[in-house]
Amino acid sequence: MEYANLKSDTVTRPTKGMLDAMMNAKVGDDVFGLDPTVNALQEKAAKMFGMEAAVYCPSGTMTNQIAINVHTGRLDELICDKLSHVYRAEVGTYAAYSGVAVKLLDGINGKITALQVAESINPTFDWLPNSSLVVLENTANIGGGSYYTVEEIRPIAELCKEKGLKLHLDGARLFNALVESGDDPKEIGKLFDSISLCLSKGLGAPVGSLLLGSQKTITQARRVRKSMGGGMRQAGFIAAAGIYALDHHIERLKEDHHKAKRIGEVLAQKDYVENIRPIQTNIVIFDVKPPLTSEKYIEDLAQKGILASPFGPQTIRFVTHLDFTEEMLEKTLAAI
Repeated sequence: MEYANLKSDTVTRPTKGMLDAMMNAKVGDDVFGLDPTVNALQEKAAKMFGMEAAVYCPSGTMTNQIAINVHTGRLDELICDKLSHVYRAEVGTYAAYSGVAVKLLDGINGKITALQVAESINPTFDWLPNSSLVVLENTANIGGGSYYTVEEIRPIAELCKEKGLKLHLDGARLFNALVESGDDPKEIGKLFDSISLCLSKGLGAPVGSLLLGSQKTITQARRVRKSMGGGMRQAGFIAAAGIYALDHHIERLKEDHHKAKRIGEVLAQKDYVENIRPIQTNIVIFDVKPPLTSEKYIEDLAQKGILASPFGPQTIRFVTHLDFTEEMLEKTLAAI
């Protein structure tokens, strides 16, 4: 049985064109800065967002945690939404590696406001950690794929500049947000001190994320990457997939969003569905009514060739992606 895998957009496999690019990549030793394909990827991504430099890493968790380490000191505090990936799904590394605390804000579908940030900045008492960094996530995974626009980010960026805080973007699915909002990547780049850009989700590359920032930030980030075991040698073979993804797989993300919305339309007609988060990009999160559970629902779907992820006792997540075909969509709709 060929499964329609909706567990995540990380399950994609390289297309033929991407594989050809990988096999023909020119490579060198990236730890010495001598891999021409890695260098080309870093330069390309930095230029897209109008930033000075970039560093290629194995994962988005690593790029996020490098950014936190570079932008904070021990006994500092980062501010983020309570659903943020850096808090919920990165093993508490902000504390273990960088020695910082976290202040959680109760946003809407994973998104916070400048007013919330302003109210959360600590006064300079000895017994409070120093507020030094704000982290936004675009799109917000657990928030159901909701996204920030430039106009929503700008007041947060202005507040951070006024108060002397750094601003980092966990851009795990940033291009999903951009194809929906129509915002210019360079306008995004102007607002942040650093951006983590994942290549292995909707863009379809097999491995890797980039951290973008100033030359000073990225110089320090390369040292932190090495300390985390992230220095790679002939990484050009996988970096070539990232270049191909940026050249060929951005606009097609709209197809994934359309499929997600179609799934949501069918789910909305089902009596067993309690609630569906607003579907803005390629993520569908919904709750089923008791006595049905997410475990039982996912088990039933698997028997029909559909794979999904549990997000709680009653909650299920679907994520559409490059490998989720029109035929798989029809199969999923029938199964629902």
